[in-house]
Amino acid sequence: MDIRIELAETLKDKPADESKLGFGHYFTDHMFVMNYDTGEGWHDARIVPYQNISLSPAAMCLHYGQEVFEGLKAYRTAEGKIQLFRPEENFKRLNQSNKRMIIPEINEDDCLEALMKLLEIEKDWVPHTDGAALYIRPFIFATDPYVGVRPADHYMFMIILSPSGAYYSTGLNPVKIYVENNYVRAVRGGTGFVKTAANYAISLAGQDEAHKQNYEQVLWLDGVERKYIEEVGSMNIFFVIDGEVITPELTGSVLPGITRKSAIEVCRSKGYKVTERRITIQEVAQAYDDGKLNEVFGTGTAAVISPVGHLKWGEKIMEINDNKIGTVSQMLYDTMTGIQWGKIEDEFGWIKEVK
Repeated sequence: MDIRIELAETLKDKPADESKLGFGHYFTDHMFVMNYDTGEGWHDARIVPYQNISLSPAAMCLHYGQEVFEGLKAYRTAEGKIQLFRPEENFKRLNQSNKRMIIPEINEDDCLEALMKLLEIEKDWVPHTDGAALYIRPFIFATDPYVGVRPADHYMFMIILSPSGAYYSTGLNPVKIYVENNYVRAVRGGTGFVKTAANYAISLAGQDEAHKQNYEQVLWLDGVERKYIEEVGSMNIFFVIDGEVITPELTGSVLPGITRKSAIEVCRSKGYKVTERRITIQEVAQAYDDGKLNEVFGTGTAAVISPVGHLKWGEKIMEINDNKIGTVSQMLYDTMTGIQWGKIEDEFGWIKEVK
């Protein structure tokens, strides 16, 4: 792919204290942009200085939400190498989202080439601090200046980069999760399996209620029977019940997380029994009462592994594993972050090095 490059005349000052990066606050000097026009396809690939974009007030993305995105990270090893974790899976999922949202598919190899070129230019932005990484946000949105409901004819594909610390301020400490009983996030046949902005806007009401009750995240139940567990707002969810690792199956209303997929593969490689099936909140509560709920944890690109210490369902509050990280959670965190930061051997072939 022919990528035009325009470098910034003045570079930004990089954050002096990487321990205070937070998540999603800083952005690098450059970004990747490519346009789509019906009849011409994807074209005009370019890397340009990070800047605001100009849109018509009638841009269709603003009125009808035709938008998709992805999230992945670049990691710096102790030897100074920069590497990505399963980036091909992200661009494969981007096209799955495109298909559902009636957005033209994009060549996955071109996406990866664009990202690698952008990272070559911005490699000094990849944090040096252990646990910090460069968050990568590819996204596509409709730009037609038209107030009418139909698939757009014009789109922009962009990649922006953000040096970030831990997603949760508490780090790997167990988080508190609130089970949402009033609102629903998704139903089968909808867009629950897609990374699209609307899914996250829909989840805000539940998130707000969780925060009011001093809980960090929401555990969503299915939208029909309101009893089957689906996912957390920003993570897939796992339960270890009597030694068995259980996670909700992908029924079309749950995001097919790449960290979820990786966690399943790691657990199976270590000899754990892993089951993907429908599981009710009542079954989890019963396992807790029976003393068989060993662990609960979430998986996602931002947090990697997030152990759950408290689970609140109605008036019932379950303290998981004495509010401590469990054996499986710790193993998964050590294994996946070890691979991501080059501390242990990548026996799965998941790492792609940025040259």
